[in-house]
Formats: sequence, C-alpha cells, structure tokens
Amino acid sequence: MRVIHITTSDMSLRYLLLDQLRYLQAEGHEVTAVSGPGPWVEAVRAAGIPVKTVPLTRRIAPFQDLGAFGALAWHLLRTRPDVVHTHTPKASLLGQWAAALVRVRRRVHTIHGLYFPGHMRPERRWLYVWLERLQMAPAHVILSQNAEDLETVRRDHIADPRRLRYLGNGIDLARFQPDGASVKSRAATRAAIGVPDGDLVVGMVGRLVREKGYPELFEAARLVLRERPDTTFISIGGEEPAKGDCVELDDPALVALGDRMKMLGHRDDVEDLYAAMDLLVLPSHREGFPRAPMEAAATGIPVVATDVRGCRDVVVDGETGLLVPVRDPERLAAAILRILGDDRLRARMGVAGRALAEERFDQRAVFQRVADAYRESPPAS
Repeated sequence: MRVIHITTSDMSLRYLLLDQLRYLQAEGHEVTAVSGPGPWVEAVRAAGIPVKTVPLTRRIAPFQDLGAFGALAWHLLRTRPDVVHTHTPKASLLGQWAAALVRVRRRVHTIHGLYFPGHMRPERRWLYVWLERLQMAPAHVILSQNAEDLETVRRDHIADPRRLRYLGNGIDLARFQPDGASVKSRAATRAAIGVPDGDLVVGMVGRLVREKGYPELFEAARLVLRERPDTTFISIGGEEPAKGDCVELDDPALVALGDRMKMLGHRDDVEDLYAAMDLLVLPSHREGFPRAPMEAAATGIPVVATDVRGCRDVVVDGETGLLVPVRDPERLAAAILRILGDDRLRARMGVAGRALAEERFDQRAVFQRVADAYRESPPAS
C-alpha cells in the first residue's frame, strides 16, 4: 500500500516513528511522511523515508493552520495514498480531515497519550474531550498506546468503540541491553560527563518542560543530596523555548544544585548514558506510553515514575521500580533514596525490568499491529 504518516514535529518522525516507518517499508509498503519543517527532516530522508514538509506547528496559529490544512489536502490529492496515518493532536485534526476531504480510503490514527491528564478539572476537561472527538471523527481505526486511554475514549464517548484497537509501545531491545556496556566503557561515560568516582547516578530523560516533572525533580534532588551527597543527577533532553512551560537553565532551583545536576541536553548516545545510570526517574504529570522507562528497563535499570497512566504500563510497582504520587517531591525523594540505599533491591528490580521488557516492549510486535490495522481498516463510505 501507499502509506503516508503525518505528524506535527519532525522530531517525532526521527525519534518516535522512524523504526516503525522502516519496518513498514521492509514489509513492502511504499512509505512517506509529512511533518513541519525542522532539523531532523534530512536525517529521516537519509534513512530512506521521503518527507514532505508543510507549515505544521504545535502552537495555536489559525492562519498558519489553515495553510497547513490546504497544503495537506493538496499533497494527499496529488499522491493518492491508500492509507493516511496520523500522530499527535494537531496533525490528527488537520490530517484526518484533509484525508476525509480528498476521500483517502483508509484513515488510521495513533493516540500517543490523550492530552488531558486524569486529574484535570471538569471545567477545563470538557474542551479537551470535545477536541479529541473532533480530531478522531474521520479515522476508521484508532490505535492507542495504552489501555487506560482506550477506556477513557469509551467512557467519554470520544470515538466509536468498534474503531478502537490496543497498540502498545515498544523499543529496539537489541539496542538497550543489560550487558550493552563493559565496566570500562561505563566508567568512561561517567568520566566524560563529569561524574565523580564512586557516585551513584540518577538519570532523567525528557524534554525540558515543567509537565515532565522537572520542578519536582529539582526539589527531590535537593532532599536526596542531604542524605546521599555521593549522588549525581543527570538530565537528557532538549530545551523547548517555544513551550509555555519550558524549563530555563537559569531556574534558581536548578542553579542551586550546582554540578550535582548535570544538564546534558539532547543526546544520541542514550544507550551509553543508561548504562552509566543506577536509577532512572520520570516524575511526569502526563504520559502516553513513555519510552525512557522502557529503555531503562531493557538496560536493567530500575525506574521511579509517577503513578499516572502510561507510566503504570511501564513500571510494575515494587518489582521493576516504584510509583509515586504526581507533584510530590518528598515521596519522589524517598523512593530514590530507598532504591539507592539497597544494592540488592536495585539488582533485583533491574533483572525484573529486563524480563518485563522482553515480554511486553518488543517494538516488532507493535509494528506488526500497525500493519494489521491497515488491512483491517474499512473503506470510506
């Protein structure tokens, strides 16, 4: 089939979807992609996936969005794909309706995480529910990365239950392995990022936005360092200056941690950095089905994450890590200290995490469900 994947950001193409696109291509589909312009477009093209850029943006920009809608409709009209597959809310809203307008016969959408968290106030929540209904309305098949979102979609009548499928999420298990780094290379990685000899390393992987839980992490780090000054925290993730909740590098809570919190920015060697960690934390306020805890688990690293949907799919509380309440730095610090203070517990959780990853997080099974959805999609009426 001729398949076009549409996403708002080229970063999503490069870091969330590229392996999936290449898998579908290897299965014999003619796969292309559409996204907003950006620095990762050429990397996706170099990997063998043609990319068309249109003026998609995450911001609310009505005139630009109208232009993006027209560009999408024209592109789909010219290319006549068999399948349009959308990702992220803005790309879904514009891409699904553009595909419906030009009568693409199979329209698929993946929910990477409903945009409204479970704790959102009802007076705000209704608007997000309505927007989710609007963006998903044209889709023939709706795939959800986590099961809780499927239940929410059913309960809130966001989409016809007959169109819903569970997808899951996965990673490249061959890339992230417990024995992926030797003792020598682990020590070299730590030295390269300035970790003192003998320190325990707590890692965080996530974009520099507040909803990822950075304010809670900074406060938890302060509390942990009171009891365990032999701890180094590292953060891996790019800055997001255009986001309203961006984390500034001159944030007083961050500056107060000094060299005990190392902000490494965007990195492509995350497998080496996981191998240098003793523990991963993800104090996020909202998630779909996060990759970082899966990657850590596959590497044999325990995880402390917030007890929110998505994280609950990745962390088995008490077995592969610990779940803590959202926006609770004291409980976050206590969980970190518990795991750092017990070598046997860390080792046991690491072994259990790898077993869980092998059982549930193999991306090849997820990609096959996507391919199956293309065959199952009913024709447009």
